[in-house]
Amino acid sequence: MIQLLGFAIVLLIVSGALLISGGPAVLAALPFELALIGGAAIGTVLIGNSASVAKAALGGFAQSLRGAKWSKDDYAGLLTLMHELVRRAGRGGIVAIEQDIEDPENSTLFGTQPRLQNDPYAMSLICDSFRLIALDPTMRQQTATYLQDTVAEMVEQRQRAVGALQTLADALPALGIVAAVLGIIKTMAMIDQSTAVLGEMIASALLGTFLGVFLAYGLVGPIANRFGQIVEEEAIYLDTIARIITAFTQDTAARTSIEMARASLPPHLRPNISDLDEHIKVVRLERTRQVA
Repeated sequence: MIQLLGFAIVLLIVSGALLISGGPAVLAALPFELALIGGAAIGTVLIGNSASVAKAALGGFAQSLRGAKWSKDDYAGLLTLMHELVRRAGRGGIVAIEQDIEDPENSTLFGTQPRLQNDPYAMSLICDSFRLIALDPTMRQQTATYLQDTVAEMVEQRQRAVGALQTLADALPALGIVAAVLGIIKTMAMIDQSTAVLGEMIASALLGTFLGVFLAYGLVGPIANRFGQIVEEEAIYLDTIARIITAFTQDTAARTSIEMARASLPPHLRPNISDLDEHIKVVRLERTRQVA
């Protein structure tokens, strides 16, 4: 993965330069300075955010390396499932999919897409939207606005974690200065030592500034940027759901709704139309066997 390669390149070059240019005292102070700045950084994230946002922000480090959750196969599965839902609802009304949306954990249809089934954002968007239409048929005219607002709110919740990481990146240089000032204070308390000793202590103190700037602009800042890109890409999945349900409320044919949603996907996520047709045929055959 390209992010892992970049991560390795940055660490290799910077750590190599530090080993070459830094003396024994600087290298000896490195673990302490990292612990000081890293601990303070985690503390700032916890202070400035709710528990859920802080957890998501810290989890953003791993997610930025893993990449976006949804693949082309996941989108093929989503389009297939949504086609079956809107096709059944179009023919028999919401009552035809009532068992699926009321108990999705035990739904045979949702069970064909376990990754979707395990995503609370996507499941909530699908089931709550159809429940709302079932409870109040007049909501069909307002569904598009409802879906847009709901998707925007879900994405905003995840963007708060991105903002927390970006704030951390902005704070790291200052935390590095704090570490450097502590080192200078220690140095000034030993001003009677030889210039060689004082030189090593000042170099160790300046290590804090170096680490703060490096962590901010070499690691955490790029990670926050990549995390934001992932959040935006994963929002496409929710937007696809919203497009299909909106088309359903406008009495668009099921196959047309799916094709419109498929065509709006980015090329690297867009399933091949022949593969999608094959997925839909398999689901219909399975449904036929269950009914028989």
